[in-house]
Order: sequence, then structure tokens, then C-alpha cells
Amino acid sequence: MLKSKNQFFVKEILNWFFVAKRDLPWRRTNDPYHIWVSEIMLQQTQVDRVQNFYYDRFLEKFPTVQSLAEASWEEIMEVWRGLGYYRR
Repeated sequence: MLKSKNQFFVKEILNWFFVAKRDLPWRRTNDPYHIWVSEIMLQQTQVDRVQNFYYDRFLEKFPTVQSLAEASWEEIMEVWRGLGYYRR
């Protein structure tokens, strides 16, 4: 009985998602680095803020994890500033 209730719930949630989901850039990639960047940004700020400005700008400046690793703290903060993390 519990299994069928869980299956029903999963089916309903997935049906809702396929109807209501938003087209977000990190859903159009399989690149783990790009997905990771979006996850970090989305932890404490709004989706619209990340989607409309910070995500693309950050990935233009640091397109790979290697480019991020080689950047200075100041370079990273210049692009990151405005998300609110540096104040929290």
C-alpha cells in the first residue's frame, strides 16, 4: 500500500514538473561545472537574479573550473559581487 502511494506521489510531482518547469540555462547543459555554478548561486538568491545576469556573466569570465582555479580572489569577487554572499 505504501509503495503505491509513493508511486502515485512521484508520478504526480513529475507530471506537475513537466507542465510547470521553467526553461533555465543550467537545465540545458550536462556540464557539471556549469550546473555546480548555478547550484552555488541559487543557494541564497533568487532564480531570476541568477538567470538574468550572474550565471552567464560568471561563465563568460570563468568558462572552466581551471579558469576559476587560476583566478585571483579579487577577479572572482568582481564578477560575484551583488549576489550578497560577501555580506553574509
